[in-house]
Amino acid sequence: MARAFAEIAFTPSVLAAQAVNGSRSAYARLLQPETGRGDRLGEIEAAFISLRDGFYQASVSETGWPYVQFRGGPCGFLKVLDATRIAYADYRGNRQYLSAGNIASDGRVALILMDYPNRRRLKIWGRASLVEAAQDPGLLTRLMPREYPARPERAVVIDVEAFDWNCPAHIPERFTLEELDTVIAPVREEMETLRAENDRLKREVARLSSDVEGCG
Repeated sequence: MARAFAEIAFTPSVLAAQAVNGSRSAYARLLQPETGRGDRLGEIEAAFISLRDGFYQASVSETGWPYVQFRGGPCGFLKVLDATRIAYADYRGNRQYLSAGNIASDGRVALILMDYPNRRRLKIWGRASLVEAAQDPGLLTRLMPREYPARPERAVVIDVEAFDWNCPAHIPERFTLEELDTVIAPVREEMETLRAENDRLKREVARLSSDVEGCG
């Protein structure tokens, strides 16, 4: 954890809750001036982001209501532009435009990126802006996954304010079909080896049985 995260997340109400529940002293150092800010994405974060095929995004409406949306696409559709910016192509959906409307009014967003098989979670806070396709077609071309059958309407560019890695506690292990295939591939190979060995032994037994009958 770093100071940039604490400055955003540890509001007076949160600090009061920490004090009541006995964790205030454990996090107090995060608000000290000498604590690193931690608002620049490094190689570890960039690699993690490039492998995600979806994330949860929270925005805030003009009436103060949060809205959480799942954004999905091919692995790497959320791209790291540089150490302080990430972006993705906003595909046409049900045309309610809840996230787009919220971002146009208040750009503050929070993202949660999940790696269920390895029980890892990255939280990102940032300020989002909408870039329409006509404004920067080159950016949309850069963000669109190759051969992905979706129609992009705009780009969402997020200036990262802070991020934080969560502990793995209570994260269930879940697998996509592709991830599951990787996990069971060694088991499948072992089964094929055993099946081939079993067939060989059957042939050997049949041959020995034939030899015995011939001797009789």
